[in-house]
Amino acid sequence: MMGTSYVVTSGKGGVGKTTTSANIGTALALRGKRVVLLDLDIGLRNLDAVLGLSNRIIYDIVDVATGRAKLRQALIKDKRFDDNLYLLPAPQNADKDALEPEQVAAIVAELKPDFDFIILDSPAGIEQGFRNAIAGADGAIVVTTPEVSAVSDADRVVGLIEQSNMSLPPKLIINRVRPHMVQNGTAMDVDEVTQHLGIDLLGLITDDDDVIVQSNKGETVVMDPDDDASKRYRNVARRLLGETVALLPVTEQKTGFWHRLFHR
Repeated sequence: MMGTSYVVTSGKGGVGKTTTSANIGTALALRGKRVVLLDLDIGLRNLDAVLGLSNRIIYDIVDVATGRAKLRQALIKDKRFDDNLYLLPAPQNADKDALEPEQVAAIVAELKPDFDFIILDSPAGIEQGFRNAIAGADGAIVVTTPEVSAVSDADRVVGLIEQSNMSLPPKLIINRVRPHMVQNGTAMDVDEVTQHLGIDLLGLITDDDDVIVQSNKGETVVMDPDDDASKRYRNVARRLLGETVALLPVTEQKTGFWHRLFHR
C-alpha cells in the first residue's frame, strides 16, 4: 500500500508550520507509522533543528533532486523512533529556485512505497517554495493562528489548494490558541475561523510554553504525554489515521513550563 503525502502550509510566516510538521510527524511515528518529513524551506531550513538532527546532515533534498546523492543517502533516521521517523533536510545555502515542482513530486513518488506518511513542510509565501511543496501532496494541512491577518493569508492558500489537483480535501489546524483571549472575545473564536475558511477542522493547538522549550532542546512536545499541546497533536495524528476523536475544550491551562517552574 502506498503512503499518503500532506503539505503543511499557511501562506503567512510565523504561525508554526515547522513545529506542526515535526509534532504531527512524531505523533504518527509514536503510533507505529513510518513517516518521512521533507523540509522545503530552501536556504532557511529549521526542521532539522526542531528535531535535534542538524549535526547529522550530509546531503539534502537538492542534492537528491540534482543527482548528487541517492535518496537513501540523504534521509536521516531519528533513532529515538526505531525505524519510524526520517528527515530529508533542505539545503542551508541554496537559491530558492534550486528546486522545481516536478523534482519534488518525483521524490515523493519514490518515498511512497516505503512510508505511510510523507509530510512536506512548506516555506512561507505562495511563490516557488509553495508550488514545490504542493506538487507532491495528496492533501493539505493549513495552519493559521486566530488572527485576522493569518486567517486572511490562509484563505488565499485554501483558494490555491482548491485549484490544485490534490485528491484529499484540505484540513485546518488553528495554532497558538490563547484560551483567555478566546473567552474574553479579544481573539477570533474557532467558529469564526472555520466558517471563514470553509474547511474541516483537524485540530486546535493551545499556546503552550513547552512547545518552545522542547523545540529549543531539539525535541517535540508530543514526547511529553501529559502536556496539553502534546495531547492535541496526538489527537491530530489519530484523526489523520481515521479515528473519530472529540476536540479537547479550549480552557485555561495551568500546566506550562513557566507555571510549573514557579508553582512547584
